[in-house]
Amino acid sequence: MENELVRDRLAMLAGMKPTLKEGRYYFCTTNDVDVVTSLSSRSLATFRENEGVALVLEESDAKRHGFSLAMPMARIVLEVFSALDGVGLTAGVATALADHGIPCNMIAAYYHDNVFVPEGMAQRAIEILSLVQREACATRS
Repeated sequence: MENELVRDRLAMLAGMKPTLKEGRYYFCTTNDVDVVTSLSSRSLATFRENEGVALVLEESDAKRHGFSLAMPMARIVLEVFSALDGVGLTAGVATALADHGIPCNMIAAYYHDNVFVPEGMAQRAIEILSLVQREACATRS
């Protein structure tokens, strides 16, 4: 059964359910092919850049491979089936967080958008995104 994909900005914001996932995540990069190979199935996300392969790793994997643990990130999944050609969800979320001084790194996957924020700001980010969701629902009514 295929889930209904949402494309409209206001509908995506109104339909999102920001959910804080357990764990501490780290954005890491390497040019070491052996490290990339060993972590490819464990990395939450992988992206090839000119400078190296970027990996989003859980703390245990980052630590085991000697990556910096200086910037622990929390993961928030928006829990809305946003379409790949949907417009405005990333901008709405990033702007709302930026307006409150919260940096974020967005990763849009096939069905859900993921927001990574500094670990110490995660609860505040959830509060802000929940407010955005409620305001979008009220606007649609």
